[in-house]
Parts: sequence; structure tokens; C-alpha cells
Amino acid sequence: MAKIRDVPDFPEPGIVFKDIMPLLADPAALQEIVDLLAEWIEPRQPDVILGAEARGFILGAALAYKLDCGFVAARRPGKLPWKTVSATYALEYGENTLELHADAIASGARVLVHDDVLATGGTAKAICDLAEQLGGEIVGVAFAIELAFLEGRKHLERYDVHSLITY
Repeated sequence: MAKIRDVPDFPEPGIVFKDIMPLLADPAALQEIVDLLAEWIEPRQPDVILGAEARGFILGAALAYKLDCGFVAARRPGKLPWKTVSATYALEYGENTLELHADAIASGARVLVHDDVLATGGTAKAICDLAEQLGGEIVGVAFAIELAFLEGRKHLERYDVHSLITY
């Protein structure tokens, strides 16, 4: 898609970052991507959209609004002001940790995990694990972009996974 910009050597040498900010800046493209993701998500009837820091917040919150459900943020350590649960996971260029508020997901809640890009699958898998640890049921995992050559889906095999654009 022409609205997705390739940024070479970001955040590390050898990585080609897929930047969705030009897509988000275009009103028609933003509406289209939210509508297409919502169309796939709606039949799964989530109670909450769980968005990954940071770009997962943008579309995740828009999806929660469109689908009339709640939004939960998975944040970097030290960003949430209350009791948290955390998970550390591998990235294609290192490792990271994400946290949820300990009361963010009600037991039995139907959770749709959203992030902008599926790369190695580490971020989405860690978020799914956190939501399940709190008693949530993962009803799907949705991405705007998938980097299929990194084989991230293999870490999410037990979940219903959807990506709009695959590289």
C-alpha cells in the first residue's frame, strides 16, 4: 500500500520499519483500515480491544469506539499508575516488556488483541498470555500489517489471526 512508508535501518541497522503514520494521516485510508478491521472483528463480539504500545493504541481505540466495547492498553514498564502484571518477550532486534493493570481484564471477558504489525509474534503472544493470566478469553488477534517472512503466526497458532496487508 502506498500509504505505508518503509524506513530502512530503524530501529536497528538491517531492519526495514513499516511506518503506518502516513496511512493514519489520510482520513479516507484511516477510515478504510478501521472499517476493514472492524468488519473482521465484529462477529467475534469482543468485550475489550487490547492494544499494544504504542501504535496499537491508535487503531485499537478507534476499533473499540466503532465496535462499542472497551479499550485496554498494554504499556511499557513504569507507564501504568496502578498494580500491574508483566511479560517479557523477544523482538526481532532484542527484547521488551509489557504490562497491564492487574484489573484490566475481567475474568471471562472476550478479548481482541490488536497491534499495527505482526513481525516475530512476540508482542502479541505476550499480550495474549497476560490477558489469559487475568482470566480473559482471546477471541482473535488482528493486525494492519503482517511481515510473513518473520513467521510470527507460528507463535499465535492457537488463536484466530487476521492481517489486512501481508509483506
